Amino acid sequence: MTHRFLATCRNEPTDRVPVWFMRQAGRSLPEYRALKENHSILELCRSPELAAEVTLQPVKRLDVDAAILFSDIMVPLAAAGAKLDIVPGVGPVLEEPIRSARELRQLRPLEPQRDVPFVLETVRILAAELDRPLIGFAGAPFTLACYLVEGGPSKDHARTKALMLSEPALWEALMDNLADSTLAYLSAQVQAGADAVQLFDSWAGSLAPADYSAFALPYVLKIFKGLEHLGVPRIYFGVATGELLGLLAETSPEVIGVDWRTPLDAARRRLGPSAVVQGNLDPAACLAPWEVLRVKALEVLQFGGGRGHIFNLGHGVLPATDPDRLRRLVELVHDWEPDVRAT
Repeated sequence: MTHRFLATCRNEPTDRVPVWFMRQAGRSLPEYRALKENHSILELCRSPELAAEVTLQPVKRLDVDAAILFSDIMVPLAAAGAKLDIVPGVGPVLEEPIRSARELRQLRPLEPQRDVPFVLETVRILAAELDRPLIGFAGAPFTLACYLVEGGPSKDHARTKALMLSEPALWEALMDNLADSTLAYLSAQVQAGADAVQLFDSWAGSLAPADYSAFALPYVLKIFKGLEHLGVPRIYFGVATGELLGLLAETSPEVIGVDWRTPLDAARRRLGPSAVVQGNLDPAACLAPWEVLRVKALEVLQFGGGRGHIFNLGHGVLPATDPDRLRRLVELVHDWEPDVRAT
């Protein structure tokens, strides 16, 4: 029998609205923090047994409808030659940002079997142990380019956009490299046992629609077209992409993730009534008293309409979130019925 998460991805009727959370594995869970006392995030990502353990932790604790592979979007970049570290409290930091053709030559095309065998082994372990779908993932080319060009986290991505606009040949070469590597990476995850894939485009919302269409969309389209023959659901998520939703839909994923800034009914008006949407509770609502969180969650469910909706947050779980609150939220979603307002 098809799991409700996969059925919803394909816009098929299900018994309940499925639910999982971005960043459900990791920093909000005490069992993860215990592992982090002795291992860096990259060490955890590169150890199949530990990465599988962290992936399974929220499944066991929260009873979500899907697991998402524990890794980081920077892992394939590091494996392909980018000199980087993930600094606690800061994020990815690169020793030598890519701002010229010379620096780009150091980033070779990813060969997953050779470069990230530990990720594929993690997927195989999870595929054998899980009783529900596993979501593989990768960063989208524009978002990866932001880190590579800026050299670390940025509020305005000014260097990236300046390079994009002023050096189109270098930009095209960088984005082609990233698109090809991301396609190979996601394909390898599916072949190892992932049941669905999500492409995270965290910084796409910093682009104007015309710039997204010219400088980012073609590369996402290349990835999703390349995955089509594998037959797994493809999810595309970006932050602050309300004005880009129509363009995101042009890449033809099965599911569009929506952040908390755009109500799901408004998103559907932009995407079309048959669109499958994922989201979009504000992560900060999980820090509020339960009665407040409950009302906010029910609003999301009502806007989602019960069909073609995967309940999720509008971004990742915040570190201060109480896991017991998330468990209660899962129960609320599973108990909700679209024709009856929960009480």
